[in-house]
Amino acid sequence: MAQNQPKLSLPVRLLPDKEDPGLPPPKSARSCRLRSCFDYGRCPLTSGFPVYVYDTGSYSWGDYLDPLVKQAFAASVKSNIYITDNPSIACIYMVLVGELQESSSPPPSPSELEKQLKALPYWRSDGHNHVLVHLSRKSMTQNFLYNVSAGRAAVAQSTFLEQQYREGFDLVVSPLVHALSEPNFLEVPPQVPVKRKYLFTFQGERVESLRSSLQEVPPQSFEEEMEGDPPADYDDRIIGTLKAVQDSHLDQVLVEFTCKDPRPSLPTEWSLCGQREDRLEVLKASTFALVIAPGDGQLVASAGCGMRLFEALEVGAIPVMLGDHSRLPYHHFIRWSEAVIIVPKPRVTELHFLLRSLSDNDLLAMRRQGRFLWETYFSTSENVLSTILASIRTSIQVPAAPIKEEPAHEIPHKAGKLAGTDANLADNGDLDLGPVETEPPYASPRFLRNFTYTAAETYRAWNRAPGPFHLFPHTPLDPVLPSEAKFLGSGTGFRPIGGGTGGSGKEFQAALGGNVPREQFTVVMLTYEREEVLMNSLERLNGLPYLNKVVVVWNSPKPPSDDLLWPDIGLPIVVVRTDKNSLNNRFLPWDAVETEAILSIDDDAHLRHDEIMFGFRVWREARDRVVGFPGRYHAWDVNHQSWLYNSNYSCELSMVLTGAAFFHKYYAYLYSYVMPQAIRDMVDEYINCEDIAMNFLVSHITRKPPIKVTSRWTFRCPGCPQALSHDDSHFHERHKCINFFVKVYGYMPLLYTQFRVDSVLFKTRLPHDKTKCFKFI
Repeated sequence: MAQNQPKLSLPVRLLPDKEDPGLPPPKSARSCRLRSCFDYGRCPLTSGFPVYVYDTGSYSWGDYLDPLVKQAFAASVKSNIYITDNPSIACIYMVLVGELQESSSPPPSPSELEKQLKALPYWRSDGHNHVLVHLSRKSMTQNFLYNVSAGRAAVAQSTFLEQQYREGFDLVVSPLVHALSEPNFLEVPPQVPVKRKYLFTFQGERVESLRSSLQEVPPQSFEEEMEGDPPADYDDRIIGTLKAVQDSHLDQVLVEFTCKDPRPSLPTEWSLCGQREDRLEVLKASTFALVIAPGDGQLVASAGCGMRLFEALEVGAIPVMLGDHSRLPYHHFIRWSEAVIIVPKPRVTELHFLLRSLSDNDLLAMRRQGRFLWETYFSTSENVLSTILASIRTSIQVPAAPIKEEPAHEIPHKAGKLAGTDANLADNGDLDLGPVETEPPYASPRFLRNFTYTAAETYRAWNRAPGPFHLFPHTPLDPVLPSEAKFLGSGTGFRPIGGGTGGSGKEFQAALGGNVPREQFTVVMLTYEREEVLMNSLERLNGLPYLNKVVVVWNSPKPPSDDLLWPDIGLPIVVVRTDKNSLNNRFLPWDAVETEAILSIDDDAHLRHDEIMFGFRVWREARDRVVGFPGRYHAWDVNHQSWLYNSNYSCELSMVLTGAAFFHKYYAYLYSYVMPQAIRDMVDEYINCEDIAMNFLVSHITRKPPIKVTSRWTFRCPGCPQALSHDDSHFHERHKCINFFVKVYGYMPLLYTQFRVDSVLFKTRLPHDKTKCFKFI
């Protein structure tokens, strides 16, 4: 391995020594592509992708911009990790050019705007590496850049004419609906039941002609060019077909082709009807939401269609795009076919049959994927800006910046007597699991594909993550695995600790399929003012094979006793000070954890060495799962129409408690930085349910249940002081947690399983009333 993977130093970054990159001029401004209009010399792989954003107050047309857009854009810029205030090292220069507000004084003409762009201090004659961003808040947005020569600058906006759009260079972006307000995820309707009141709905009115005072003639304006050559249109056939379906009463559908209050829209486009709140109420009752592409095929992207798509995804109506010539937002990076049904207009007569033929499983998968796309890429102004930057960064193959780790502020402590001297604490079990190598602490190998990941798996990586990351980097048809973790949608990346090769230890690789020479795990133990119990638990870890180190999360504001003697177990014990008493601290991605595998264990858990070793070996064969000992399950209460938490012995389980479980460090990042804050807040409010939250998270991402090992159902040490779980209110709170988490996710992500992994050498003793349970070996 050392010979085949030598250590390489990062190359020295060399910025261009002159303003002109020496790029061959494109044949025309509309033929710009990355190869001919982008200066890669400013964006080496090791640059970190610095982005300089012009201050809107420093140029004259900034006074004409929508104040809400300006404010939202400025707030998003402040929170983005790629933004730099040093223009001399920037890779990308970003300019906000819209949305324009409606005012009495006309904005600058296209020729004036072009002159002002060329006067920007870093335009460098042709605008290379500049991005002109137009964020739309209205269904009809002014495409005033149509008559502006952008040079080698890329354009990111919601509306494009075919002659204007430069494939692979310009970027179709989503509308900015929530400019300053955050969407309330608890008000988003649930994803189940799959079928809703209406099979499909459409409300709109076709706009034949609409003039804008913002266009300049000559040259020929955007709207005049569209109206000059009316294309062959299928809209009349669409109207007749959809009305026939409605009149047949085979399914309940709602189609309206006239509006009482139509929103302004572009020519040949279907305008939105009424107020946004009224439209959302209809969509909440719709299984499918029709989006009819503009009648003019030259209009390849429009803010009106983007708005319809946004609103449908927001409330879980599966979008059906009638018209295959339209470009959906970020279409180069998002596999829209997993969330949107795209149907050519000539197939409108087959639409009803097509929608009826989709199974419930397919519908739920598309709805879940649509919600992920909405939350990750479109829902807030921060997401929109991050996705624009992530699209550019991915296109030029610059890797994402790693997500931060939590710094472990250690509490000094002193070791006392050697562990293992008390014979009463030695409990290594009698299970012979084969030879074990005694090795010093060995960290997981570092991720070796930091700079080749984007180039090798751009398409798949983008669809798997973004990110992020709002309801998580997850596509139901292509789940994210820890070994391939990358967050693109949020504009940041997670660099996994290990190379993702996985597998078992050296001496077991032939039998268990491992392909790394060796691997260890880190014990993360949460404790709160139970020093004697903690010391006993640490002593029991003495001599545990595969253990790298122990990280004790000291959750009490009161420091350890000055005279407390910690056991010497022959391995590092890192005591971490926390800012507050929170069960969420159990899952912080501490930088002291240097292995992919984490064994989360309570300070009063009593597990034998052979059980821990066996659990670790099982986890190495299922690295994307929670693997542990105490199994629990959820159940539906028919009388109260709610979910219940159940800890009774059962053949079936859907959770493995993290009081004694292995999971990948990847999930610590997701839990701490990506999972909705409302879930962590509820954990703090109840001082409970963090283990349920982790099971929800992993099941949501992988669409797989956890794995229980051994027949052990309880694991508390005998004689330990009473824990929080013995409180009478404990189970009531867990019932509330499950129902709240379901509301946040929009569905129940937990999955039942009857699978359990035991060693043939473990002896299972079942209660007499559970003899029908099946045990898988």
